[in-house]
Amino acid sequence: MADSEFLSTRQAAQRLGVSLGTVQNMVENGVLDAWKTAGGHRRIPVASVEALLARRRKQISSPNESAGHLDILVAEDDSTLQKLYRMTIDAWQLPIRLRIVGDGFEGLLQVGQRMPDILIADLMMPGMDGFEMIRRLRANPELAQMDIIVVSAIDATEIRQQGIPTDVTVFGKPIPFHELKGFILGRLASRQRP
Repeated sequence: MADSEFLSTRQAAQRLGVSLGTVQNMVENGVLDAWKTAGGHRRIPVASVEALLARRRKQISSPNESAGHLDILVAEDDSTLQKLYRMTIDAWQLPIRLRIVGDGFEGLLQVGQRMPDILIADLMMPGMDGFEMIRRLRANPELAQMDIIVVSAIDATEIRQQGIPTDVTVFGKPIPFHELKGFILGRLASRQRP
């Protein structure tokens, strides 16, 4: 096998536009394929990184398509709830660009590619859960203006005790679409003010 078929963790992080720690977590959770050298260094097949990038490109359209639209990213692992989000939000016929991912790793990748105006996140997801994803996002001052909404079956008090910041809006499940629509309409209205 040629060295050009594999990347180091650092090279994979650069190619994906994420931190070294994120790539290490992706390998540990099976999001990226990898093997270890005799010296304990991870080697990640270029094909695994390219497949992840291809999935990301497929979910992201050209920037011109979303001009004038509110960009919303939903991180939810339940495929039924993903469909419910898409059907309900599409039915509102608002200027919204909706992206949906199934775990925290994909959420971080999507935010790294293009920061959404609003992130709606479940907390209990495989791989990287919503707690960890939100902690990492709020640790980056460049993402401070991104609204984050948690929609979870976990009690709001328990969510706060787990370290979710107070600037994150918390809603319980079932998904409160009426409240979400109100939040989104408010955000759209604030954009239209001179």
